[in-house]
Amino acid sequence: MLVLLPPSETKASGGDGPPLSFEALSLPELNPVRAKLVDALVDLAGDVPASLAVLGLSERQAGEVARNAELRTSPTLPALSRYTGVLYDALDLPTLTRVERGRAAERLGVASALFGVVLGADPIPAYRLSGGNVLPSVGPLGSLWRPVLTPALAEREVIDLRSAPYSSLARIPHAITVKVVTEDGTGRRQAVSHFNKAHKGLLARAIVRSRAVPRARNLVKIAANAGLRLEPAGERHFELVV
Repeated sequence: MLVLLPPSETKASGGDGPPLSFEALSLPELNPVRAKLVDALVDLAGDVPASLAVLGLSERQAGEVARNAELRTSPTLPALSRYTGVLYDALDLPTLTRVERGRAAERLGVASALFGVVLGADPIPAYRLSGGNVLPSVGPLGSLWRPVLTPALAEREVIDLRSAPYSSLARIPHAITVKVVTEDGTGRRQAVSHFNKAHKGLLARAIVRSRAVPRARNLVKIAANAGLRLEPAGERHFELVV
């Protein structure tokens, strides 16, 4: 079972791993697209103003362009250590036991505009590219990723926690989905936006702390054991009520 998380715009700096090697990444069938996008980002980074415009960054964020320029030479970190922010704070990888971190490396994947999908232990450099960006030399990312990423995930059991820009990069119609919702005073439910990522991080943490392999039939129990209220909303659809 693969739990597919959204990435974060922010990334941890540095690393102690060797430079990027596509051969070290999971899902090797994605490597031709990965290489094409890395080349495109490195080339674009040679023009800082153009990079800022394409990536939707301000001049104060020029350091993100410098990261892209060094994609092939900068050190790497495991993916779950590279991504930061609210979801990954809630996952709180450093406080997991060695066995639980092993499960995280096996069960958790991250949707990536640059790499398609990376598994938890895959070594990646810091970079800046978002699912909605359009690189001049390759066009919309969805058009590039869908033909290879959709079939790559077709045979996997997936719990899909991706956000909308990354869901558009690959369709996974058979996936288990989870929507974070809140109830008002009348019992009506509405989607949560502000704390959405934090609760998805808590659910991912519950999944990797569980010895049981997550399935549609036991996901409610896994969540409940972590104090989370997860309820079925269809055969393969769930609502995380907060």
